[in-house]
Amino acid sequence: MNDPVIEIRSEKNAAWIQLNRPPLNILNIAMMRQLAEAIGAAAATHDVLIFHGAGQKGFSAGADVGDHAPNRVAEMLDAFHTVFRCLWRSNCVTIAAVHGWCLGGGCELAIFCDFVVAAESAVFGQPEIKLGAVPPVAMVLLPRLIGPRAAWDMILTGRNVPAAEADNLGLVTRLVPEEGLEQGARSLVEELSALSPVVRKLARNELRHRIGLDFERELDDVEAFYLEHLARTHDAAEGIRAFLEKRAPVWSGN
Repeated sequence: MNDPVIEIRSEKNAAWIQLNRPPLNILNIAMMRQLAEAIGAAAATHDVLIFHGAGQKGFSAGADVGDHAPNRVAEMLDAFHTVFRCLWRSNCVTIAAVHGWCLGGGCELAIFCDFVVAAESAVFGQPEIKLGAVPPVAMVLLPRLIGPRAAWDMILTGRNVPAAEADNLGLVTRLVPEEGLEQGARSLVEELSALSPVVRKLARNELRHRIGLDFERELDDVEAFYLEHLARTHDAAEGIRAFLEKRAPVWSGN
């Protein structure tokens, strides 16, 4: 990769995939494409993928707001959702090692992982509604992960959820002290490595079946709703304009 906004580091049978665009590791379209490529490359030679963010401020504050503009939103969704389709088709166990801000598309990437190891500083949130948008991946996953009531709360209010609350909701697998984040992820890798790879794979696939998750079909449905309905509203465009112009949105209700 010419521009190292995604970095891969091998450690035994695990690949550490770093979002390397500090301070907030904002995901633009080019970075999303690189991330999908990195997942494909790492999954070919590793059993476990660990996602983490560079810098002090956080895992990722999500997708670039400018890429939600009407002339780019279809390309952005295609690039971003390719990341999740790659992960879904992979047989790798996935871990998110989360510190600081984990918002929007960053939160979707984290909660899509099989395990979330979170530092006490982590803050999760899906603030898209405040911009006149919705988080398609979270709309598919959150009701299953934390139940409909909590999912509606996160998605329809866009509020931030601190690590301790996220842990109580079931978004977090393990809550660790700030300085113990990498070791917490490594300890989990060691536990997983002691198990039968074939049994682990079969159990993971069966769990997906048991929670009724047909992810790619459901993501296609939400993506179509986004592009054919939501993105065509005045308020969707107004939310993005207002953010970029650093002003409060003026909602029309249309």
